[in-house]
Amino acid sequence: MQDSVTALINLALAEDIGSGDVTSRYFIPEASRARAFAAARCAGVVSGVEVAARVFLTVDPHLDVEVLIADGSHVATGALLMRIEGAARSILTAERTALNFLQRLSGVATLTSDYVALIKDTTTHILDTRKTTPGYRMLEKQAVVHGGGLNHRLGLYDRAMVKDNHLVAEGGLPAIQAAIHRLKSDHPEVEVELEADSLEQVHSFLGMDGVDHLLLDNMALDELRQAVAARGEHATPRLEASGGVTLKTVRDIALTGVDFISIGALTHSAPALDIGLDFQKA
Repeated sequence: MQDSVTALINLALAEDIGSGDVTSRYFIPEASRARAFAAARCAGVVSGVEVAARVFLTVDPHLDVEVLIADGSHVATGALLMRIEGAARSILTAERTALNFLQRLSGVATLTSDYVALIKDTTTHILDTRKTTPGYRMLEKQAVVHGGGLNHRLGLYDRAMVKDNHLVAEGGLPAIQAAIHRLKSDHPEVEVELEADSLEQVHSFLGMDGVDHLLLDNMALDELRQAVAARGEHATPRLEASGGVTLKTVRDIALTGVDFISIGALTHSAPALDIGLDFQKA
């Protein structure tokens, strides 16, 4: 992850700085020094502080950067997250890129925290999905964890997820069962999840070997309750509800007894948390 974050920071800085920060070069004296604080403009959950600190140090390793609030912290309006001190040009050059990371990731953590809070007294857990910003997946999934959620599979390599298109292509349940046996033989550490669009599919899948999870796709509340009842007291497969989940519906879904609720909006629709950089003369 460290290598991928370094590459992402370098890419973000390159697209912003280009051939040079002409504003700072011509309007800020080279000897000018400053002190700046990253501050929350509203309440939320912080994520990306360490990444933002790395952005400043990538621009100028001589900057004095101090993280004041740890990732995963709940903060109030006005909370100071980070102190940066040193060459004013360097701080100004890094400002926007550092805030882009910090605002985006804190937004994901905050939205996740909002969902988690609504079901905290249930046994259900909030999951993310693969609907992430290209290149940002590991950071956004880390932000979900900072917000109290759990990570679904990281990619195509760490869990087999057989969805409706796969089921059509495979040619029926016997072919799916044979494929599960082959996968488990070759990669026993990889879990298998099947997507069910109907209760009929749920009952069919419950009778199969090697299925670790069932994805209950866009099912009504009563269908979810029936799926939970059909699974009974068995520990597996774990049941995951997904599709059209909102802050208004998540609690009712959790109360059906499903194990997980996966929400693409955590990463593809989270609004950025309002965070700014306040300057002082050093």
